Amino acid sequence: MKEKNIMSMKNILRISAGIVLTVALTACRSHMTITSVGYERLVVDNRYDAQPDQEAVSFLAPYKHQVDSVMGPIVGKVAHNMAVAQPESDLSNLLSDILIWGSKDYGEKPVLGIYNMGGIRSDLTRGEVTYGDVLAIAPFENKICFITLNGSDLLELFGQIAARGGEGVSHGTELVISKDGKLLSAKLHGKAIDPQADYRVATIDYLAQGNDGFGAFKKGKDLVAPKEDSNNSRVIIMNYFKEKMTKGEEVSSKVEGRIVISEE
Repeated sequence: MKEKNIMSMKNILRISAGIVLTVALTACRSHMTITSVGYERLVVDNRYDAQPDQEAVSFLAPYKHQVDSVMGPIVGKVAHNMAVAQPESDLSNLLSDILIWGSKDYGEKPVLGIYNMGGIRSDLTRGEVTYGDVLAIAPFENKICFITLNGSDLLELFGQIAARGGEGVSHGTELVISKDGKLLSAKLHGKAIDPQADYRVATIDYLAQGNDGFGAFKKGKDLVAPKEDSNNSRVIIMNYFKEKMTKGEEVSSKVEGRIVISEE
């Protein structure tokens, strides 16, 4: 309950991304009909602080110190703006790679990390990153887990990723998909997928349960799914940022052709 309250105040005081929803209506006498619905994602950063609403500032003042004390601590820095986009993006690449990075603390050596783009709920802006920023990116109670898929099931999983237009996959993944969402080819660390081989995958428990269109995960085996709060994806993300900051490094990521849409 405490975290939910903190998240609510954080959404008021420090919004890192916004959704603008557009609803088109047609009027016929007293009857209104929705004709279309659209949305776009807007990054909300300090440029919106130039002319603050003083009434809103006054209203929020009693809460600001408490929220800032929780959300404000700096955990790292990013070298450039990062956002989510399909079929591949710098931010989804980063989070998938962080799952591979975090596997060392569990004695695991996965060859693939998968993070769904639908679970990434905010962007990162260049500069300092706070705990609140990490919470905005990963607000859910998803925890890291590990599961083994045989090659044929992994190809099925890659097909499901293709059907969704792309998802977060770790470095070394090479998928070519068609414009209509078909998997055309798949390699992992330079090698074709062997249908008879086993592949250890790092992901989040929500996906390992087969949710969000990842039904192939239900065929997996040897699941390791720790339940403690310390295994939450946002904690692992934050620890990654902290380690980089301790080393004096900024966090960076790039689009590198992990998922490519064929033009043919």
